[in-house]
Amino acid sequence: MGAGLAGLACALRLAEAGVGVLVLEADDGPGGRVRTDAAGDLRLDRGFQLVNPAYPALRRVLGASGMDELGLRSFGAGAAVAVASARGPRHHVLADPRRMPSAALSSVLAPLGSPREKAAFLAWALRAATADPHAVRDGADEPLSSALDRAGVRGRLRTGVVDPFLAGVLGDDEGRTSASFARLVVRSFVKGTPGVPAGGVQALPDLLARRLASAGGADLRCSSPVRGVAARAGGVRVRTDDGELTARAVVVATDAAVAAELLPGLEVPAQRGLTTFWFEAPEPPAPERRAQLLHLDGERRGPVVNSALMSAVAPGYAPTGRHLVAATVLGTPDPAATQLVVRRQLAPLWGAPTDGWELAGVTPVPHALPALLPPLRARQDPALGDGVFVAGDHRDTASQQGALTSGRRAAGAVLAHLGL
Repeated sequence: MGAGLAGLACALRLAEAGVGVLVLEADDGPGGRVRTDAAGDLRLDRGFQLVNPAYPALRRVLGASGMDELGLRSFGAGAAVAVASARGPRHHVLADPRRMPSAALSSVLAPLGSPREKAAFLAWALRAATADPHAVRDGADEPLSSALDRAGVRGRLRTGVVDPFLAGVLGDDEGRTSASFARLVVRSFVKGTPGVPAGGVQALPDLLARRLASAGGADLRCSSPVRGVAARAGGVRVRTDDGELTARAVVVATDAAVAAELLPGLEVPAQRGLTTFWFEAPEPPAPERRAQLLHLDGERRGPVVNSALMSAVAPGYAPTGRHLVAATVLGTPDPAATQLVVRRQLAPLWGAPTDGWELAGVTPVPHALPALLPPLRARQDPALGDGVFVAGDHRDTASQQGALTSGRRAAGAVLAHLGL
C-alpha cells in the first residue's frame, strides 16, 4: 500500500519476480511526498526537492537508461552565501573546486569563517566522503552538533553556512540529528551533484509507475485510501472504502504517521515539517554566475534556510521569460504571516527587491522527514509477522535513498515469506 518511492520500488521488484501486485494509493497520483503540482504555467514541487544521482538505490532501481530518461538538470556544485556589508548585501560563492574550479579561489578568500574553520569543515566533510558507509551507518553515533564541535567546525562558517545548509537538508536547526546520518548525507553531496527533472520531481515516481505497468501483473489504483490492516487466518485483510481485500502478504509503504495509524504499536520516529514558498519574480534575481546555485543567508536574518531559482536550474518549472524562486523554512508556520517575513529576508538573500514578486504558492509538508536521532537505526526489519511488512524512509534513512532501499528490502522479505 502506498505509491511513494518505497511502495513503487517494492512493487516493481515483486512484479519483476513474477508476483501479482496491487498498489493502493490514497492520493490522486503516485509519488507520496515526491509530487509536483501545477499553478497555471508554473510547476511547484511539494517542498524543495532534490534528486541525487549518487544514490546507489536510484541507479539500482532505474538503471542507466532510466537515469537518462529522468533527465536531471543539475544545480551548481556550491552555494551563494549572502552577507552584510557597508555597501549592502554581498554574495560569496563557496563551491566544490573539482566541479567548479573557477570558484576555488573565491571559496578560499570568502570572509565566511577563518582559514582554520574552513580547514576543519573540509577535513570533516572529506572524512565523511571517504569513510565506508556501512561503518558510518553501524558505528558509534552522537548528535550532529556535538560531532561538529569535536571536529572544530565553529564560528561564522558554522552559523552562517554549515548550520543553515544542513538544517534545510535535515529539517533540524538544533543539531539533534544523528551525526552518522548527517555524514551519509554529506557523503552523497560530495559524490554527486543533485538536480531536478526538467519539469518537476514528479517525473521520478511517474517513471517508476511506468516501469511497474510494463512489468506486468501489477495494478496501481490511486484515490484508494486504506482504512485498516489486520492479519487473519487465511491471509492479511485490507479494509478500503470499496470493501475488504485479502492477500498473502501486505506491505504498508507510507510515511511514519500513516503507518502508525494502520499498524498500532509500530514504533516510528517523530516527523519534521518543511514549508516551501514559491515566488514568481519579474526579473532574474541573480546574475548567471550564481543563478543555478543554492542561496543561503549568512546573517540568518529570518526563517528561510535556503532558496533557489528553480527556473534557471530546470526551465520546465516556468515558461521562457518567467522566473520561479523557491524558499524553504522549517516547520509548517502560518503561510499568510510567514510569507511577509520570507519576502523581506529574500531581498538581501538574493540582493534584489522583492516587492514586485508574486506569491505563486505555498507547499507545507508536515511529515517531510523522519527525525533520525542518535543512535541511527537504519535497515530496520520490514517483517512484522503474519504476512505484514512495512517500508519507508522511516525504516532506513530519511532520504530518497532510504525510501528506495527500504522498499526493495521489503520486497525481498515478501519473496522469502512466499517461498520465492
